[in-house]
Amino acid sequence: MRLKLSVKSAVEQWFNNLEKRPALAVTVSVLWLSLIGWVAFGWNLGSIGLIDETEPLFAEASRQMFVTGDWVTPFFNGETRFDKPVLIYWCQAIAYAIIGVNEWAVRLPSAIAAMGVISLAFYTIQWCLAKQDQLEKVSRPARRYLTAFMAAAIIALNPEMIIWGRTGVSDMLLTGCMASALLCFFLGYAGKGGTGELGAPSGDKGQWGLGTGKLGTGGLGIRKEFSQSRSEITSLIPNKWYLACYVLIAAAILAKGPVGIVLPGLIIVAFLLYLGKLREVLREMRLLVGILIIFGLSAPWYALVTWRNGWGYINSFFGYHNLERFTGVVNHHSAPWYFYFLVVLLGFAPYSVYLPIAIVRLKFWQRSHWRLQERSEQLGLFAWFWFAGIFGFFSIAVTKLPSYVLPLMPAAAILVALLWSEFFLDPKTKQILLSPSSTPPFPYSSFLRVSGWVNVAFLSFLAVGMFNLSQLLGRDPAIPNFRILIQKSGLPVTGGVIWLVCAVLVAVLLLNRRWNYIININLLGFVAFLIVVLTPAMFFIDRERQLPLRELSVMALQAKQPDEELVMMGFKKPSVAFYSQTQVNYLRFPQEVVQHIQNEAAKTPQPPSLLLLAEQKKFLKMDLQPDDYKNLATKGAYNLIRVPFKKRKSEKMDISFDVH
Repeated sequence: MRLKLSVKSAVEQWFNNLEKRPALAVTVSVLWLSLIGWVAFGWNLGSIGLIDETEPLFAEASRQMFVTGDWVTPFFNGETRFDKPVLIYWCQAIAYAIIGVNEWAVRLPSAIAAMGVISLAFYTIQWCLAKQDQLEKVSRPARRYLTAFMAAAIIALNPEMIIWGRTGVSDMLLTGCMASALLCFFLGYAGKGGTGELGAPSGDKGQWGLGTGKLGTGGLGIRKEFSQSRSEITSLIPNKWYLACYVLIAAAILAKGPVGIVLPGLIIVAFLLYLGKLREVLREMRLLVGILIIFGLSAPWYALVTWRNGWGYINSFFGYHNLERFTGVVNHHSAPWYFYFLVVLLGFAPYSVYLPIAIVRLKFWQRSHWRLQERSEQLGLFAWFWFAGIFGFFSIAVTKLPSYVLPLMPAAAILVALLWSEFFLDPKTKQILLSPSSTPPFPYSSFLRVSGWVNVAFLSFLAVGMFNLSQLLGRDPAIPNFRILIQKSGLPVTGGVIWLVCAVLVAVLLLNRRWNYIININLLGFVAFLIVVLTPAMFFIDRERQLPLRELSVMALQAKQPDEELVMMGFKKPSVAFYSQTQVNYLRFPQEVVQHIQNEAAKTPQPPSLLLLAEQKKFLKMDLQPDDYKNLATKGAYNLIRVPFKKRKSEKMDISFDVH
């Protein structure tokens, strides 16, 4: 017991000393954020190839933008690509210009966006807890920093953030912009609004952002008029955090479209309506100025791309990729109503089991209680509106994908971190909080105990799933023997052991009522799983699934003759276009390829030959004779062959195939 108290006292003393040395505090914070950011997003970021089928679409469109110099209209494989707005292509193309056309450059924007979110969340939590300490006239640097450290780690170290922070698509860029915009809003809101160093005080009146400001009282004549004019102009400027919020919303619109403003707007408006502060805060925010900033930054590209492509862009992007995705099923991405409950449970694992108690402890139904709180004390409530707003919005949408709820992961992490912040309080406060006779209208300690045992059950479930992973995996045509290979690798057993050990440790802590260490076991377990299992698994899958296709694509680039077409038969693999750096004709069925070969052979002038990249099983169905082609290479499940046309100037190729 004495050892425990001495260790705790040493920790508190260390943080007290840290508080007295701001430069050291900043250094420690930066080192912590750099460490978890590198482990989560930077480590081996570009060491594996692009993953079909979505990532190479963005990578190749950005490469074509970089090569052609057309920074307005995205193209993939010679066709316009209107699925997503331009920001991700700009970021990747700029990365190409700096570090070259490679996998690092493709994924760097996503990793930077993720790092930005965890850093701003760290700052926001530390700042809000510092404000609370000022209000309560206490100093608790250990609680502030430990909570902020934990929140940043939980945001970074969960499956959803790991996956999309390491993938070169637009989802993490949207999350980075949207989550950062919401955090900036709260920092501006919790700082009592106002207009910052340049603007007028928050008490100035002005309808919808058109405040008049106060007249200067010093000086006469020209000096007085100048002071008055300066006050009137600067009263229109939002404070620095609101200004950053507007800029980031504009970036979110350029990253994903209308959802970049609709979702933050819904969350902020719902939060302010609940507190009865809508008009007050909108005045502080200088809303009309903010709208001008948002559309001044985001609208020009939309105007340019529409001017160039007309209704084709409007119908494709706004109609198909936005309206239809919300109101109907697109690309067969349908799911039941409970889909996102499962996504959050697994995507935010292993911390997701504590979300219910983290939400209930807020007592968000007690509106009168929250309206009396200081703004800096409302971070938990804001995180709840953030979480619920995104979860509810995409649950209503008909098209459903796991990545859609990625922007709520920072809010979920903040909720869980604030729950655990109570374990960093002084012993007397914690004892009162966790006692059976505590004042909250629900048995806090009982809920925590139940959540802890659910944690044990969930970790055990993960362990059992890992032990039986080979039976749970689906079939991938690119790796026909994948189940056998993954089982022989030993990775499932290693993963199962990690989660089983974590389950046992959490159970022991529960029995000994050592609550404050439970979340650390979950964090350390995930880090061990990431390093020992997930990272080797990524290399393994890349070697078996993507490397053969990548090597054949590079060989096609080297072997390709002038005017020779590259055709891929089978599934559409966009990585072929990126690595071959040429336009690829994707044909799915052997019948289509045979007909295409016959048509090319009948052309005048006739091309010299055709390169065919095909899955071996489908290639055999073409029933080509040995004299009809030359096999250039075989890698994995794929063949690269050349089909010459020299002997068939006036006759169609006599090729039959087995349609069965």
